[in-house]
Formats: sequence, structure tokens, C-alpha cells
Amino acid sequence: MKNKKDLLLDVDDVICFPGFLPAINDFLKSNYKIDDFTNYYMEEEVIPKEQMEAFNHFLRTKNLYEQATVLPGAVETIRALQELYNIYICSACVNPFDLSGSGKLFKDKYDYLLHLLPFLNPEQFIFTNAKHLLKAEIQIDDRLSNLNDSVNTKILFPSYHNKTISEEELKKKEIIRAGYEWQDGWERVADLLLVSRPYTLKKKNF
Repeated sequence: MKNKKDLLLDVDDVICFPGFLPAINDFLKSNYKIDDFTNYYMEEEVIPKEQMEAFNHFLRTKNLYEQATVLPGAVETIRALQELYNIYICSACVNPFDLSGSGKLFKDKYDYLLHLLPFLNPEQFIFTNAKHLLKAEIQIDDRLSNLNDSVNTKILFPSYHNKTISEEELKKKEIIRAGYEWQDGWERVADLLLVSRPYTLKKKNF
């Protein structure tokens, strides 16, 4: 299709939940669920400060994408979207709690995306925390701070950490909320960007 619109698509908590939660549970010998958290950085809620350094070293031994959980409808919807839009993966790979150990995240995430979404062009994968520098017609992200003012259609993907953002704030920033529950976030995205859904959503709980 000619004149496709450019779409910036986030990865973590949008396409998948990476293995941070399994790593936390493994480290603490706990049984937390994703919806137990309200902070994007889950470790800040449950890892004691005096154990944070040890936890970061523990993370370096893990491939967080080996235990990633794909969100319901993500792959099917992205496959359909790429027929209509130029999709640019736009994802951060820097762990602010372990800058020197963040390089492994780049490789693990890149390899994961190649396997999960082989129909996308890896030359259109952008790994950056500076998302404000990018321009496109559409952007999908779960973090309000990542949604770029220069983007025409900004879509907030629902996640455990953004449910309390007010409609007033979203309206002020001209941001569309793709529902409130991550279980059906991709169904809402399909409603917004596709003429018809390419699948029947089977909801899961994690």
C-alpha cells in the first residue's frame, strides 16, 4: 500500500511482559502477580534498597525475554497493522538501576523480536530512551511520558501502572486510551486502527 502512515510501537508492557516479574519472584521466593503492582518499575515496590545491587547482578544472569509473556492479540494485530502502516519498533533498553549492565537487554530484546515478529523489518527497530526525538503519525506506548507531542495520534496502551491516569490529563495531552485492562488492550487498538479484527481474543490472566 502506498503512502502508509508511520507507527511507533513500544515493546515492554505493550507487546509483551518481559521477565522482570518472574525474576523478582525468583529472587525473593515470592508469588507476585502483574496486577499487584502500580509502579512501572516493579522492583522499586518490593526489592529492599539494600538488596537492589544484588538484584541487579541477579538480573544480569537472566535473559528476561526467555520468560516473556506475549499479550493477548498482540502478534495477530501487529501482523494486520503492518499491512496498513510502516511499523517502527520503538523501545528503551536501558535499565536505570543498572546502566553498565544494560547492554545485554539490547541483544536479548532484539533476538526476541526477530523470533516473535519475523514479518517486521529489523532495520526499523529503534532502541532508545529518547522517544521525544522521533516523529510519526501514530504512536502506541504504555507510558504517558513516552508519548510524543509531535505525533498526531497518541495511544496509551493499558497496563498495571497507568490505570489511575485521569481522563482530564489524557484529554489535555490529546491522548487516546486503548481501554483500561491490558488483557484486551490489543482488541481496543484493533478497534482504533483496523477496519476489522483479525482474531477472536482469548483473554488470559498472568
